[in-house]
Amino acid sequence: MATIYDIAKLAKVSPATVSRALSQPDLVSEATRRRVQAAVARLGFVPNAAAKSLRTRRTGKLLVTVPDVSNPFFAEIVKGVEEAAQPKGYAVLLGDTQQQPEREESYAQILRRQEADGLIVLGHRLPPTARELVDELGDAAPVVNGCEFTPDLGVPSVHIDNGAAAHVAMEHLYALGHRRIGIVGGPETNPLHHQRLDGARGAAKVHRAVRSLSVERGDFSVESGYAAGRRLLALPQRPTAVFCFSDQMAMGVLAACREHGVNVPADLSVVGFDDLRTTRYLAPALTTISQPMRSIGHETVRVLLGILAGKPHPDGVELPFELIVRESTAPPR
Repeated sequence: MATIYDIAKLAKVSPATVSRALSQPDLVSEATRRRVQAAVARLGFVPNAAAKSLRTRRTGKLLVTVPDVSNPFFAEIVKGVEEAAQPKGYAVLLGDTQQQPEREESYAQILRRQEADGLIVLGHRLPPTARELVDELGDAAPVVNGCEFTPDLGVPSVHIDNGAAAHVAMEHLYALGHRRIGIVGGPETNPLHHQRLDGARGAAKVHRAVRSLSVERGDFSVESGYAAGRRLLALPQRPTAVFCFSDQMAMGVLAACREHGVNVPADLSVVGFDDLRTTRYLAPALTTISQPMRSIGHETVRVLLGILAGKPHPDGVELPFELIVRESTAPPR
């Protein structure tokens, strides 16, 4: 079955132009409209009725899917979604996918059944049904990604520059004098892991310290940070600092340090990522990269409502981040 991407390729226009030519023909030139219509006829393209109705029927509900509803990082983003959606007359439906593809698909079916007007995905992949809608509607598909940005999704995203943020965190440690640095990253399949690892390694290259990096894997949870922290502390040449790709994993590393009698920051500096509300109340208070979690929620709603209104929208919105220096980092002994 032909998609609007096939039409776009044959007509030599963008998928967004195809979408406009089919749904709002007055917005494109006559010559472009004719090329699109010719491509449609040649390929036998038939617009999906259910997908098309998503543009015209409204439920007053927005669906948000999160990989782990218990993660306070996602909870803050959802708060931002609520804050932006409610004044616009939209209720928010929350789906906890538990990182399971079948759960992600079941929630995408809600959008297909027109039980919600739009979908905000706070994960790094699209389920098949959401992908079908994006293929059918192009830029008009009411699907937005928040925080776990990857260009492969092909939908608007709201995020920070994760590579640059990781680079800044590492530069802070190098400026303090650290050279042996441990990294607690995320799952191999998660794009955030690779973006932050690229940024961290980029900083290490600048300081000719790539060989001194020790990389351990986690899954962004406290438990995985604790396990990774124990492995780093057991190395023959223990790092003098650890950079964790989430605050929760940093909390796990702090717990491992307490268990092993390692003083933070005298014996080991620790840096997190996210700036959860609890991090400033830890002992010691955590140095971390601050993400604008509420703003991510606000912006995903703004972009999604723009799509629903048929307005032009950006491919992505990049928000600022900030290094928050607290008590968990200090020069090495």
